[in-house]
Amino acid sequence: MAAHSATPTDRPALAPDASAAGWQGIAGDWASDKDAFKQVPWGKAMMWIFLLSDTFIFTCFLTGYMAVRMTTTEPWPNASEVFALTIAGNHIPLILIAIMTFVLISSSGTMAMAVNYAYRRNRRMTAALMLATAFCGAAFVGMQAFEWSKLIAEGVRPWGNPMGAAQFGASFFMITGFHGLHVSIGVLYLCIVAGKVLRGDYERSGNYQNVEIAGLYWHFVDLVWVFIFAFFYLW
Repeated sequence: MAAHSATPTDRPALAPDASAAGWQGIAGDWASDKDAFKQVPWGKAMMWIFLLSDTFIFTCFLTGYMAVRMTTTEPWPNASEVFALTIAGNHIPLILIAIMTFVLISSSGTMAMAVNYAYRRNRRMTAALMLATAFCGAAFVGMQAFEWSKLIAEGVRPWGNPMGAAQFGASFFMITGFHGLHVSIGVLYLCIVAGKVLRGDYERSGNYQNVEIAGLYWHFVDLVWVFIFAFFYLW
């Protein structure tokens, strides 16, 4: 007998509702939210969305700063002179800014170690490193307050300054102030999470993701400062 070859009509037909069931399953997953995004914790996803929106705001601020600086007809103040300090009779440019930057960038290291110890379930080291990070943030804000008071004493205002372009004061106080507000909020945020770690709140639930989420916020704040440092103090 001749071998019988398979034809399209010989193949088993799909159930008429198989495709519909597949699409209904996908729609059901998205409608239930948790099933569609079960690999991404909600807290972490919301933090990423917040940081993305904050990135747009800082980008607008820095873009506006660049536009103002490149179009102003008055001379822009020299950062090496404006942000210099006299220590032991020596005029040292950008010394305070260098210390501020070192302190804030170093705090990213302590925060990263805090996250590492959190997933090792070491409560004491996690809380200690988070508090160390918060201390570095508070020190940064304190030095920034000193910097502000120095410029204000020298006559710099948001509407003008005796050193050159009037837009310098408005740009500086707005952008560094907005960033300083983020750092201040981050300090409070880290202290609260560190307190919950010490109380054992996350130990009982077995979930230390809040420490990692706080770390995302802090690393973002540090990264933004790198751009502010480059635009304001090195340009």
